Amino acid sequence: MMASPTPGLTAALRGVSKTLRRTSGQPLEQHFQTLRLGPAAVVPGRRRCMATETIETTRSDQPGAPANAKSDDRPQRAPSNTDLLQRYNFPKHARPLPVSRSYFCRTPTFTDRYIKIHKLSVAYDHLPRNSLQHAERVSWKSLDDVKQSFAEPVKATDYADCLRLIKVLHRILPSLCPPEVTEALQDFRRDTQDNRNVANPIPVDPHGRALGVGRRKSSTASAFVVEGDGQVLVNGKSLVDYFGRVHDRESAIWALHSTDRISKYNVWARVQGGGTTGQAEALTLAIAKALITHEPALKPALRRAGCITRDPRTVERKKHGHVKARKSPTWVKR
Repeated sequence: MMASPTPGLTAALRGVSKTLRRTSGQPLEQHFQTLRLGPAAVVPGRRRCMATETIETTRSDQPGAPANAKSDDRPQRAPSNTDLLQRYNFPKHARPLPVSRSYFCRTPTFTDRYIKIHKLSVAYDHLPRNSLQHAERVSWKSLDDVKQSFAEPVKATDYADCLRLIKVLHRILPSLCPPEVTEALQDFRRDTQDNRNVANPIPVDPHGRALGVGRRKSSTASAFVVEGDGQVLVNGKSLVDYFGRVHDRESAIWALHSTDRISKYNVWARVQGGGTTGQAEALTLAIAKALITHEPALKPALRRAGCITRDPRTVERKKHGHVKARKSPTWVKR
């Protein structure tokens, strides 16, 4: 016969049955007091059952108990769960708490940084700050960038309030700015700063040519500008043969005309894509870029003439169910 794996539990059950036979004439309340069992506990290196201790404690109060049993005037009570936990040094139940107080919010990552920014703005409000003109130019993340980096649905109003505090902290004098402020603002900086982007200079090749590239709508133009007597070729044709409209001809060489350099440079251009208007305006930007390479001092004049600014306007696409981009079919009631 296989031995019982829990001898302590077997002894406890036997003690319960004996106690029930001895206390058959006792009141119901005393029955509950006798059978009150605590949670089972196991001490490392020692197997013990709480029910056995409870029953032995009750036995000492019964008439006919052994002489060596403890006698006390006060009635003995069964040990409660708290007493047993204190006796065997069991850890109390502790509910696990989240690391952040914003754990239950929709945007815990952004909210934690927002709270940190607000605390820093209050703590370092007394530090001197630069004016808006003398502060360092920094490109901050947009709302879409913040949503993507934090992977949270950040509200526009919350980010606007946070960005206002960020700009105030950024104006603190660099020599007095605490490191924790710099570290907190780093999460909202863009990876690439637009104000630090510098266009690559256009070189002049050994033959004295400068290559400029311009775009407009869906057209692209590449123009080689070299010192000469004013000849202009577009896709192997003269300017008059390629552009039938006078307005397109003037637009193509407007950079040379506005700076009075028509008879000083020759232009060989190649255009593709789009229509004649887009190709002519793309050629204007290409010639202006190449002209600045030869004479950098002409840049202010070309900027005033509107020759070195890329025109981003394009034709709006047609929508499904509409005649054109916005025009709808004629609606007839009957």
